Amino acid sequence: MAWKPGQKLQRSKYAIEKVLGQGGFGITYLVKDRQGNPFVIKTLNDYLERQYNFAKYQQDFINEALRLAKFRHPHIVRVDEIIQEGEQWCMVMEYIDGENLAHWVWHQGMLPELEALRYIQQVGEALTLVHNSGLLHRDIKPLNIMMRKSSLDAVLIDFGIAREFTPNLTQTHTQSLSEGFAPIEQYDWRAKRGAYTDIYALAATLYSLLTGEIPMPSPMRAYGMELAPPKRINPQISDRVNQAILQGMALKPEDRPQSVPEWLAMLDNTPVMPGLSPGDYVRLRSLLAAEAWQEADKETAALMLKASGREGWLRVADIEKFPAQELKIIDQIWREYSGDCFGLTVQKRIWHSLGDIKQTDWQAWCSFGDRVGWRWKGNWVSHDRLNFTPDAPLGELPSLVVSDSFRLRQQESVVSLLSRRDLE
Repeated sequence: MAWKPGQKLQRSKYAIEKVLGQGGFGITYLVKDRQGNPFVIKTLNDYLERQYNFAKYQQDFINEALRLAKFRHPHIVRVDEIIQEGEQWCMVMEYIDGENLAHWVWHQGMLPELEALRYIQQVGEALTLVHNSGLLHRDIKPLNIMMRKSSLDAVLIDFGIAREFTPNLTQTHTQSLSEGFAPIEQYDWRAKRGAYTDIYALAATLYSLLTGEIPMPSPMRAYGMELAPPKRINPQISDRVNQAILQGMALKPEDRPQSVPEWLAMLDNTPVMPGLSPGDYVRLRSLLAAEAWQEADKETAALMLKASGREGWLRVADIEKFPAQELKIIDQIWREYSGDCFGLTVQKRIWHSLGDIKQTDWQAWCSFGDRVGWRWKGNWVSHDRLNFTPDAPLGELPSLVVSDSFRLRQQESVVSLLSRRDLE
């Protein structure tokens, strides 16, 4: 029996508000805790409870919850806890105030290319983390991508048919799929699957966002029917994006890009800086999502050096011509994953607060080092001895260190960076 509004769960810890949705496997409820905070509770629906193999569905559901709970990524729905209410297992998830991209396109019409690419980039970064964990989502589509109302960020939801995979190994998978977004191999329960399986669905999702139409199902294409190029439906689509979609939706798996970063790079073949493409930020996000702060710090320095075509360290001239857009991306990523504790604008606020103190440039530089934890008892701390934990001083990261003597030799470069007007 479905739960009714007002019904209490977990000894009144949660109260049912309403049903949010119901699919072939699960039912989701909006609930509130004792403090009035909203959450989503998902459990198996009544239909599955009446099936003879309900125990297997229950185990699959618990496995989904456990898989999801280990991810901490701004573009993957967060699982807060797994609970048991009577005979039913449930997962308590964050409530995303917004609507899914399918409804958004239904109400607003096809999206502008830049807006659609932003959402696809975000979901692609989330998928890269999922794939690196040995999982496939297997149900990427606009209906399973929520858009936060506050930030207009995309969040990947519904891992109900996610499965473990080994590249190039034939495995048994269920045939659950979504017509128009599922590649041909998902119609064969014994076919090989890989990252390219989700790439097809992600490309088909972009097709749908830019045309307002669901792509032709892959079995119809296998019988010789032509997939209409998205640019034929929406002439505003650029040639490169049109080609990337068609490549990502290639009927044969071997004809598609074999990794999400490879496909994301096809969406922008004119890097915003020398040697960088949108996919270059995937590893930084993955490291920060795993709270690998020290490795993320090194990755940040490597990205900035690569973007500048430099080795060893950045000069003042490199900082001054560093594109504002990329500085903002690096800053946003750090702030996003650290809860606004780390990042370039955090450091800039600290730097400007020193202006209230009368001191020489060197004194100000030392005071800044003291505040962000780069100095200890009057001495500059080597990079490997910094506090790479969430308890580090506010603004300590990114440290922008590419060698232990970097801060002493590159004071002017960092000061130049923190003085940039576009870092707001």
